[in-house]
Amino acid sequence: MELQPKPLFKERSQHGPVHRLLADGISRLRADLVTAGIDPGRAPFEHRSRADGVAVSLCRGFPIDNLICQCSNILVLDVEVIQSPRAAAAALDPVRARLLAELSEPASAATLAARLSLPRQKVNYHLRALESHHLVRPTSERKWGGITERLVEATASSYVVSPAAMGPAASDPGRNRDRLSAGYLIALAARVVREVSELATRARETGKRLATLSIDTEIRFRSAAERAQFSSELTAAITQLAARYHDASALGGRTHRLVLVAHPLPQKNKETAV
Repeated sequence: MELQPKPLFKERSQHGPVHRLLADGISRLRADLVTAGIDPGRAPFEHRSRADGVAVSLCRGFPIDNLICQCSNILVLDVEVIQSPRAAAAALDPVRARLLAELSEPASAATLAARLSLPRQKVNYHLRALESHHLVRPTSERKWGGITERLVEATASSYVVSPAAMGPAASDPGRNRDRLSAGYLIALAARVVREVSELATRARETGKRLATLSIDTEIRFRSAAERAQFSSELTAAITQLAARYHDASALGGRTHRLVLVAHPLPQKNKETAV
């Protein structure tokens, strides 16, 4: 006779807080998979697309049951770039921005209302607005007595508003005549946000990894003269490397954008920043 594994969780009321926490984690994961268009009872998991076109890369080899649950939350991004003007307006509302910050972990409207000292009805109103712009999503439900409480979570750990949200008024380096100005640097940075966010979205949709390079460091120059010398030598080095590796006629090659910027650090004291 084949032995069947005993379920780890029966009725939630029969277990302590640790078991309740684990059961809530499994419920969250099931909700994540269903939202992503995945049947949590099938193994290996199949690659499916959500209604909004986002494809999800999945673990293979184990069904999701009450005994095995090792997959992480596959829907929460580190950074989400907001492209829509309406979504940006919703996220920039002070109360809603605070709610997004509080929702790094799932919480209910009642819990958030207590944290922010706001009426629960007002919190629910703001949560529905954020959910309509896909900035917040439901994760699970829990019952307290005769009340069913819904838990929601932010779709990302942090957010950035894309310049694309400004439409035709968005910054464009091509419209800036002074390439030595701070305005041109800002326009370059804005273009990076716009282009890389679009590429990252396509990479997620196709289940691919986006190849990028980021270098971030600080240099304290002894004088303006040495700063100018550093800029000259760096420009010469970049020019030499670009000439060595650039091949406009390479079959199967792909053009990459290289942006190099430098600026003084904001000063916390009265020391001059120029």
